Amino acid sequence: QLVESGGGLVQAGDSLRLACAASGGGFSAYFMAWFRQAPGQGREFVSGVVWNSAFTYYGDSMNGRVTTSRDNAKNTVALQMNSLKPEDTAVYYCAASLKNFNGVPSEYDMDDWGKGTLVTVSS
Repeated sequence: QLVESGGGLVQAGDSLRLACAASGGGFSAYFMAWFRQAPGQGREFVSGVVWNSAFTYYGDSMNGRVTTSRDNAKNTVALQMNSLKPEDTAVYYCAASLKNFNGVPSEYDMDDWGKGTLVTVSS
């Protein structure tokens, strides 16, 4: 089970840190990712991190403004978002996959999803 937290209402230019807590065991084996879905749009890849943090991947829309990290001892993965823009308003989802990736995964590659946390950025 994946549970996201940290969403809320912020102003443009602010920073926000999202967290995802995993339960159920085997966390360190999973590729962990963040996706987002804006109103009326499809789900978009934001970031991902391999099981041992050796590689991280970022989508084009937030690249340079986000950093993802994981703590296998605590079964958590975080998304640090900086310089937020109104167009970053979306529901942000944590996702997990046992597949190996050499780049950006599709949402269809993910095995488990959290329920999401809403981030609203006002102008």
